[in-house]
Amino acid sequence: MTDRTAVVHGLEPTNALSVERVRSVRHWNEHLFSFTITRPPSFRFRSGEFVMIGLPGDNGKPLLRAYSIASPAYAEELEFLSIKVADGPLTSRLQQIVPGDELFLGKKPTGTLVTDALKPGSRLFMLSTGTGLAPFLSLIRDPDVYDMYASIVVVHSVRRVSDLAFRTTLEANLAGDPLVEDQAAQQFTYVPTVTREPFHTTGRIDALVDNGTLFSARIGGAQAFDPSTDRVMLCGSTEMIRDFSEYLEGLGFEEGSNAKPGDYVIERAFVG
Repeated sequence: MTDRTAVVHGLEPTNALSVERVRSVRHWNEHLFSFTITRPPSFRFRSGEFVMIGLPGDNGKPLLRAYSIASPAYAEELEFLSIKVADGPLTSRLQQIVPGDELFLGKKPTGTLVTDALKPGSRLFMLSTGTGLAPFLSLIRDPDVYDMYASIVVVHSVRRVSDLAFRTTLEANLAGDPLVEDQAAQQFTYVPTVTREPFHTTGRIDALVDNGTLFSARIGGAQAFDPSTDRVMLCGSTEMIRDFSEYLEGLGFEEGSNAKPGDYVIERAFVG
């Protein structure tokens, strides 16, 4: 881009989009970054939902993509986690943002990775690959989730150790969080796994299920998924979601939605 500043300043809001300012940017590695933006006073969302964000396209119209909100529902800023795609229409430019830049934010968050789409249960498993971690970062900082489930487990599968975004915060069981610190210390479990580099836990999520790594003593309960007690959220690669959906349904799990709560949910907006 030869004139980056002209693209990300002076944007005009529309009926469906507000214009927000970038507050911070963190580059985790050459493939992954996260950023925060200002939050409109009227913006409300449920933990786990996504929203459209973007920049002006070459035709002058907003170029938008769906991004899960990674920040808790009470936060003053909105945070997002994104991959970097060199030739991606949006991400090739979005990865260049710096504090002070402007971007578009949709006014209507939505999604199915919400507790409203699940039946009551005792254990909540959030299975993610790559940037699929984002909605779970919001959910695990929601006090209501800890009141609904005795155990909350986040599994994050990535290729390289540097892809484990927010690892320090998660390994500390959200220590210092203003609302859920005490509950998370007792109820939250983080299971990171790396598939292409040495790490203390390696292999894809299905391997962790097969060898029992996913079901630690801390989590309690059955050493396998049980539709009578367990609820599962899936977010990440199309392959992971497809395979685990079939696996869970084979165990008797039923997919849920906002209209009809079930035993597991996926975010269909991100599935091809």
